Amino acid sequence: MSVEQPPGAGPSSRPGRLGVGVVGAGRVGAVLGSALRGAGHPVVAVSAVSEASRERAEALLPGVPVLDVPEVVRRAELVLLAVPDDALPGLVAGLAEVGAWQAGQIAVHTSGRFGADVLAPARAMGVIPLAVHPAMTFTGTSLDLARLAGCSFAVTAPSPVLPIGQALVVEIGGEPVVLSEDARGLYHAALAHGANHLVVLVAQAAEALAAAGVVDPGRMLGPLLEAALDGALRAEQPGDAGQRGPGAITALTGPVRRGDAGTVREHAEALTTFAASSGAVDVPAGYRALARAATQRALAAGLIAPAQATELLDAVAGMSRGAGSLQPEDDQPPGADDGPQGPQEDA
Repeated sequence: MSVEQPPGAGPSSRPGRLGVGVVGAGRVGAVLGSALRGAGHPVVAVSAVSEASRERAEALLPGVPVLDVPEVVRRAELVLLAVPDDALPGLVAGLAEVGAWQAGQIAVHTSGRFGADVLAPARAMGVIPLAVHPAMTFTGTSLDLARLAGCSFAVTAPSPVLPIGQALVVEIGGEPVVLSEDARGLYHAALAHGANHLVVLVAQAAEALAAAGVVDPGRMLGPLLEAALDGALRAEQPGDAGQRGPGAITALTGPVRRGDAGTVREHAEALTTFAASSGAVDVPAGYRALARAATQRALAAGLIAPAQATELLDAVAGMSRGAGSLQPEDDQPPGADDGPQGPQEDA
């Protein structure tokens, strides 16, 4: 490919090095741009609109000119698109409309939601489309660079160019995981559910602890949550033969795992009272939803008996209707009448 370069902006003389243009110096773009630079790919330009983005670009990509988006694309052989999901389709199409894309360029976007199809307007102009999403949260600082080592990246691309995306991930220390185009929505929903809602869960627990008089909720939660997360992740690790592990639910501890419906009912009363005094109505609602899910999964995994599940779900239902009320039909656990072991096909 021949891309016109301004003086001093050409790629490295090392074989296979590409001049990188970073569109979006947010937390992800600036870090991945720096990682590619560290792998020998010179960053020739970056776009940064906000003051925070400009500061981030200066810190992680020192000496790289800050230019408008079309000029970044014009100078680059590899265009790294690190913009919000909702902005990506319009950006790709807009660059195509103004003729910014150049045949032979590589366009890499970092959105988890989209696959390579969102780059179709660029592909129609001869651009190589790659969707490369890191399964990691970013601080937008140099601390993230070390965390890229061993980080999984979902790579989606047309088969002939898939190795290019995989190679780029390996170069910055990550582990490429090939993902089909139609799986991207579920993939991204799973990551967001796990990471984002984990943060919400910690916030809820910390607020309740503070109301209980704990001065430093984070310090109290740290060892407990770290141990719980470590146990759950270890249970998901594949065995020697490559089969999936027993599943995170087998690491479950606490009142649901023990079948302590009385404890769950007491939790319901305490959290309802807390919500009434603090206005944090999301806390009992979140507890109710997760306790119900924990009960259903524990039953399916054979960790509790159907009778225990029924009592637990009744306690959960009592959080909104009052203890002792009859649980609705949709709270009846699967297999509640199937005997003490539960239905094996649900395990």
